[in-house]
Amino acid sequence: TPGSVVRTQWDGKEIWLRRSFELEETDLKAPHALIHHDEDAEVYLNGQRVGAWQNYTTHYVMEPLNQNFLRAVRKGKNVLAVHCRQTIGGQYIDVGIVDVVRGQAMPAVAPPEKARTELRPPAVPLVVHDPYFSVWSFDDALYEGWTRHWTGAVHGMAGLIRVDGKPMRFMGRPLDVPPQAKGAAAAKSAPAAKGDSAAKDTPPSKEQPIPDVRQLSCQVLPTRTIYRFQAGPVELSITFLTPALPDEVDVLARPVSYVIFEVQSQDGQPHQVELYFDATGELAVNTPDQPVVWQRQEAAGDPPLQLLRIGTKEQPILQKRGDDLRIDWGYLYLAVPKVQDVATVIGPADRLRKCFTAGQPLPTEDDPRQPRAVQDDWPVLACAFHLGQVGQKRETRWLMLAYDDQYSIQYLEQNLRPWWRRDGLDAPGLLRRAAEQLPKLAQRCEAFDRALMADLEKVGGPGYAPFCALAYRQALGAHKLVQGPDGQLWAFSKECFSNGCIGTVDVIYPAAPIFLLLNNQLHKAALRPVLHYAQSGRWKFPFAPHDLGTYPKANGQVYGGGEKSEENQMPVEESANMLILVAGAAKLDGHAEFAKPYWPLLDQWADYLRQKGLDPENQLCTDDFAGHLAHNVNLSAKAIVALACYAELCRMAGRDTEARSYRQLAEQFVQQWIRMADDGDHYRLAFDRPGTWSQKYNLVWDKIFALRLFPPEVVQKEIAFYKTKLNLFGLPLDNRSLYTKTDWHVWTATLADQQEDFEYLMRPVYEFVHFTLPRVPMTDWYWTHNAGRVGFQARPVIGGVFIRALADPQVWSQWARKKPSP
Repeated sequence: TPGSVVRTQWDGKEIWLRRSFELEETDLKAPHALIHHDEDAEVYLNGQRVGAWQNYTTHYVMEPLNQNFLRAVRKGKNVLAVHCRQTIGGQYIDVGIVDVVRGQAMPAVAPPEKARTELRPPAVPLVVHDPYFSVWSFDDALYEGWTRHWTGAVHGMAGLIRVDGKPMRFMGRPLDVPPQAKGAAAAKSAPAAKGDSAAKDTPPSKEQPIPDVRQLSCQVLPTRTIYRFQAGPVELSITFLTPALPDEVDVLARPVSYVIFEVQSQDGQPHQVELYFDATGELAVNTPDQPVVWQRQEAAGDPPLQLLRIGTKEQPILQKRGDDLRIDWGYLYLAVPKVQDVATVIGPADRLRKCFTAGQPLPTEDDPRQPRAVQDDWPVLACAFHLGQVGQKRETRWLMLAYDDQYSIQYLEQNLRPWWRRDGLDAPGLLRRAAEQLPKLAQRCEAFDRALMADLEKVGGPGYAPFCALAYRQALGAHKLVQGPDGQLWAFSKECFSNGCIGTVDVIYPAAPIFLLLNNQLHKAALRPVLHYAQSGRWKFPFAPHDLGTYPKANGQVYGGGEKSEENQMPVEESANMLILVAGAAKLDGHAEFAKPYWPLLDQWADYLRQKGLDPENQLCTDDFAGHLAHNVNLSAKAIVALACYAELCRMAGRDTEARSYRQLAEQFVQQWIRMADDGDHYRLAFDRPGTWSQKYNLVWDKIFALRLFPPEVVQKEIAFYKTKLNLFGLPLDNRSLYTKTDWHVWTATLADQQEDFEYLMRPVYEFVHFTLPRVPMTDWYWTHNAGRVGFQARPVIGGVFIRALADPQVWSQWARKKPSP
C-alpha cells in the first residue's frame, strides 16, 4: 500500500484492532479520524460506529467523524476499535483521533471537481411548522436516536412494526436495552446525547433487545421526507408530509403534518403486518417535569376521526419568552380514521410498546392517572394499525399530528390568534378538513416538489436543489403566521439560538429570498409587524428598529439600547434592510401601493442613509458577532443599494423629483465607494484598512433588481479574488477569521456572472452540509476549515439560500406569476 509505514504485519482478509485511552475533557469541537486505510474501514468508539470509509487511500487523510462520536465519548476511559477488510492487492490500516481546532493561517483549498449531489442532512425535518411545533431526527437512521425539537430537547416519537409476529423498531429508541437517556438538557454547543451517563450507568437488562429495521434510504424534499426500510421480508416506506405550499397560505398556516405508511412484500409471499406509533407528552411541554392532562375527542367525517390530545394542566398561554424554550400551552393532537383496523389509546409508553411487541392488543381504556408529569411513566398518544396479510400490493395507512396553540404571538400586549383560527375554526374542524384534503394535498406537494427541484437544479447546477430542499422547511418553520391587529396576514420570525428575538429586521433580510421567490404575500407579511411597530409611536429614533421583542412576545425592541438608547443599535444596517425589502415587495407587485401607508418612515430612513450611509460610523451590522466596525465597506454597499431602491420606490409612486435626486446620490456614492475601497485585486473590509478583504454579499441586490449601479468589473474583481481564498468547506466571511455564514456565502456566489464560477464557489458549501457536526438543523455560522458549527441553528435566515433563483429572471418570473390563494 503506497504511503504505509508497517509496524505490525497482518495477512488475513480482515483485522480488528482495539485500544483504550483516557480523556480529561470531552468538549471536542470537530473530531476527525486521521486515517490511512486499504481497503474498507470502520471505526468504533465505546461500541458506537463513528465512521466508515470504503476503498483505499494512498496517504493519511483527515475524515470527519459522525454524530455518534459526540454521543459516545466520555471522560476517563474510552475504547477505540477499528475493523478493516481487504479484498485484493495491498492492505493497511492506521487510525488516530484528532480534534481540529481553529487556526488562522490556512492556505486556500480548491473545491472538489464535482459537486456533492447526495447530501447527508445535518438534521432531518419530520414535523416542522413553527418555532414551537418543530420535530427533527438528528441521526443518519430514524431509529438511531430519539426525535428532537430543533433546540435538541427530546420530542419523542416511537415507531414499531411486527412482521409475522416479529417486532422491529423503525423510529426512536423505544424499549432500548439498556434504555437510552431521554432527559439530557438541550445545549447550544451540542444536541442532547443518547449516550450520556444516565444510559451508561444502567445495569445490564435481562430483556431481549428489539432489532432495528434496516434503513435503505432517506430523501428530503421541500415538503416531504421519505424513508425506506427493509423490515424482514417486507419493505416499509414512511413519508412525513408537511403541506408547506407557499401559494396556499391557508394550508401553509395549518399546524398539521401527515405520517403516511406504505408496506409491501418483497419475497412474493403474504406476511402478517402490524404498525405502532406514539408521540410523547414532551411535544406539549417546555420541560418533562411539567404535569399534563389528556383526553380523546371525535371529529365528524367519512370515516370519522379519532382524536387524542395532550397538553399541560397549567396552560400558561404566552407567559414565557426566550430562546431555548419549548411550548407549554395548547394541545398536541394525534388523529387517525375511526375504522376497524386502527386502535388508539393514551397511556404509559413502556406498557403500550410492550403490549404491541408481545402481540397483545392495546388497552381499550385510556390511562386515568392524570394530571402527572411527562417524565412520570411517560404518557403517550398511541395508535396501532392492523394491516392483515400484506402481499405485493402496497398497503397504505396514515395519521395526522397537529398542534393547537390557541394564541400564538403577543404583539404590544395583544394576544394574536394563529392565521388558521381567524374565522373561528377549531382543532377538530381543522383536522377534519385536513383529512378530507389529504389525497389532493399529497398530489399537490409531489408536483410542487418536482417543479421546484427542477428549477433549482436549472439555475444552480448540481447539488443546489438538494441543498435548498434541506433549507426549505427550516426557513418556513422558523416563522409563525398569525392574524395581525389589522386583520391581515402577519409573519413573525424567531432568531433561533442567536438571541431568541422576534421579528428581527436583519433576520427578515437574509430570509427574504424564499418569500420573494415563492409568494410576495408572505414577504409582505414579514414586513408588516416591523412597519406597524416603527410608526406606532413606541419607536423614537430616525432609523429602523432591530427587532420587536423576544419570541413569542413582540412588545418592543430588546436588542442593544432597546427603545431607550441609541447605544449598540444597527442604524445603517436596519434602515437599508427595510428599504431594500419594501422595494422587493413593490417590484413583485408592479406598483408601490404597499409602501403608501409608510412613506414618512421610508423618507426618514432614506434621509438617514443619505447622511450616514456612505462611510458608516463605528457600529454593529448584521454580522454583530464580529463586533463593532467603522468604515464598513460591505455595509456602505448596502446603504448605496438601499438608496437606489428608495429612488425606484419614488419613481413607481410618481415622486419624480425624489427619484432623480436619490438615484443621482446613489451613483455618486458608488464612485466614491470604488475609490475608497479599492485595494488592488479586491476591495477592502473597511475603507481605512488596506490589506483587508470581506465578502460583498450586499451587492447582490444590484444584480437581482437590475439597478445597474456598480460597474460589472467591481464584481468580477471580487469573484476572482474570492476563488483564491476558499477553504475546504467555504469562503471565510472576511480576513479576520475562518468562519463564514451559509446565507451570505450563497449571496456572494450569486454575484458571479458565470455559472461555472457560481458552482465553483458553492461546491465547498455542499461539503460543509454533508460533514458538519454537531448534527442539528442547518447552522448558518460555521468554520470553513473543518465544517464545525460556531453557533446558531435552525434559523430562518437559511431561506436566503434560494437567492440564486431570483438571479434568473425567467425562473423568478415563472414562480412570481403563480396566483396565490388569500
